[in-house]
Order: sequence, then C-alpha cells, then structure tokens
Amino acid sequence: MKHILLVFFLFPMLVFSQVNLEKAQQLFEEGKLEQAKPMFEVLLKKNPSNIKIIEYLGDIAGHSKDWDEALWYYGKLKKARPSEANFYFKYGGVLGMKALEVSKFKALGMIDEVQSNFEKAIELNPKHIEARWALIELYLQLPGILGGSEKKAIQYSNELSKISAVDGYLSRGHIEEYFKRYAKAEQHYKKAIVVGNSKKTYQKLANLYANKMKSPDKAQAVLEEYKKKNDN
Repeated sequence: MKHILLVFFLFPMLVFSQVNLEKAQQLFEEGKLEQAKPMFEVLLKKNPSNIKIIEYLGDIAGHSKDWDEALWYYGKLKKARPSEANFYFKYGGVLGMKALEVSKFKALGMIDEVQSNFEKAIELNPKHIEARWALIELYLQLPGILGGSEKKAIQYSNELSKISAVDGYLSRGHIEEYFKRYAKAEQHYKKAIVVGNSKKTYQKLANLYANKMKSPDKAQAVLEEYKKKNDN
C-alpha cells in the first residue's frame, strides 16, 4: 500500500518534470535560448547528473559566446562520458573560439588543447566529420610558426574524402580557396555538386564566383541551375 501511495504522489511530479523538459527543448529548438536557459537550470538542480540537460546548457552558453561557462559544462560532460566523441569536439570548438578573443600569448598556450580535443573526438569516433573540418580550419588559420600547415589540412581533407566524398571535395575546395587558387577550388566545388547535389554545394560554388572570382553572372547561373533541378 505504501508503494502505491508513493507512486501516486510522485507520478504528477515526474509528469510535470517531463513537461518542463519538453518545453525547454522546444524553446531551444525555436532559438529562444534566454527563455530555455532558466528552465534547464531548474531541471539540472533536480537532476544534476542528467547528461542531456548539461549538454543543452553548454550549447546555450556556446551560442551566447559565454566560453568559460560552456567549457565548464562540456568539461563536466567529458568527465561523465569520457568515451563520447562529441563532447571533446564541442569542448575543443569552444576553446578555439575563446582563443580567438584572448591575447596571442594566451592563445598560444591553448592551441595544443584545442587540437588534442579534436583529435580525441576522431580517436573515439573515426568517422567524425565535424572534428576533421575543425582541424582543417585550425591548420589553415594558424601561422606556420604556431603549427599551421597546409599539408596537415590536406591530410584531414583526404581522410574526409574516405568517409564522405562530398565533404572531401568541399574541404579541398575550401583549402584551395583559402590560398587563392580559385580555379582549383572551382574544380573541387563542381565535383562536390556532382556527388552531393545539395544546396550547400551549389552555394559554395556560387559564393566563390561572386565573392572571389568576381563573376556574378556565373554565380547567378549556378543558383538558377540548383533551383531548376529542385523545382522539377
């Protein structure tokens, strides 16, 4: 009888908690982060070890560019789930964003940790696409004296091509575009269109034409081709 009474009293609380979680998730999906955050914080007090709630709060902090708060949440996630690749990826991404806002001296001391978190994500999930994209960008943006390397960027692009052909072509096109080898970038983006046939692939080529090759007519033609294919 006591067990029945306990369930009777607890059930409304459990239902209420679930409704609040669903409401907070809905607000998050709608981009209403300021409204979602206090709800998640209340839920976390009731469920301090709930991985999903901690991740939502980390994501909200990241979107709000509160890098230290995001690192705190993602750090908790790494400790709680040390085999989850995405938590290392998110931690590395936020740390990289923080490094862009501090002095060059401080950033220098953060680069190795940024890199190691992305590499850990790949170690845990050999097919992790986003971590490879992040490493490509890292090696492109870093000066050579700090570890920047086109060769390493290409290495990760080649790895991407084995996992996802379209990401392989897009990443190699991105590298060529970064070094202003626009004709080569154009070739890779065209190959990405053939393989992926997605809005993103067409947009990358159109942006190259419009912003780098100063060919707005070609950019417009690419976008019209995409629209024509998807209208049929």
